[in-house]
Amino acid sequence: MNTYVVKIDLSLSAKLEADLQNQGFSLSKPLHTVFQAKKKGVSCTLYLSGKLTVQGKDKGEFIEFYLEPLIGDFSYTHPAAAVSADMHAHIGIDEAGKGDFFGPLVIAGVYADEDGIKKLVEMGAADSKRINDRLIDKLAPQIMKAFDYSIIRLNPKKYNELYESFGNLNRLLAWGHATAIEELHQKTGCNQALIDQFAAESVVETALQRKKLDITLTQRHKGEEDPVVAAASILARHGFVHGLDKLGKEIDFDLPKGAGHLVIKAGRRLVNAKGPQILGDVAKLHFKTRQEVLQQTLC
Repeated sequence: MNTYVVKIDLSLSAKLEADLQNQGFSLSKPLHTVFQAKKKGVSCTLYLSGKLTVQGKDKGEFIEFYLEPLIGDFSYTHPAAAVSADMHAHIGIDEAGKGDFFGPLVIAGVYADEDGIKKLVEMGAADSKRINDRLIDKLAPQIMKAFDYSIIRLNPKKYNELYESFGNLNRLLAWGHATAIEELHQKTGCNQALIDQFAAESVVETALQRKKLDITLTQRHKGEEDPVVAAASILARHGFVHGLDKLGKEIDFDLPKGAGHLVIKAGRRLVNAKGPQILGDVAKLHFKTRQEVLQQTLC
């Protein structure tokens, strides 16, 4: 995209003009404009109609880190999800935290009808792995305000208890997906659900049968391409990030995301400071990360 074009509220023009001057832009006022601002690599023009254009090889950083947060429109750096070819009312389910040693597992569901799906696209709902946590913090409250939703948050203590009971992560995930579907089915009466497939189709279908739910379930890879599943992924990610932060504050320790080298190093520091029993409160104990943490701390 050579030129970025967006319509803005002209009440922002004074702040925008002052900010650009502070950022080193040179301002002028050509005909039919509020102003035109230029500096090396970026130029922008605000027209009397409220249309704002931005050009230049360095425009991307300016748009992402200054302009989008100012105007609340993130469509340049985070394009909206494509409208699903199937616009029927349905429930979308997704999860976050299953690959993270520290923090909760969060499974979320959202219900939307045809008008709701269009609204999600307009809001910019997209797979949470494609957007940053700042945008997720903006979108999640909007989704929770506008749509029926369900959030199943399993903090590590409960997660470890359930994992021991199920003996298998996929069966635990299937139970969580089925529980979120059940809650939204009870709220909305909808019996159509779509999930991002994570196991053999029979795994979630069996979990739904155990709950005696008559649900038409669609499972597909890259399910987050559907706007309703994308919205669920945003709620799940939002719940995971804030759940991880809350756990860290409770033990006064910074808990990193993921399960890699930095997490292992943090786990060793944590165990050295508070003892190995602390892992049961903040981590998923079946991860091989646990053994890698304890191998060093117990030597």
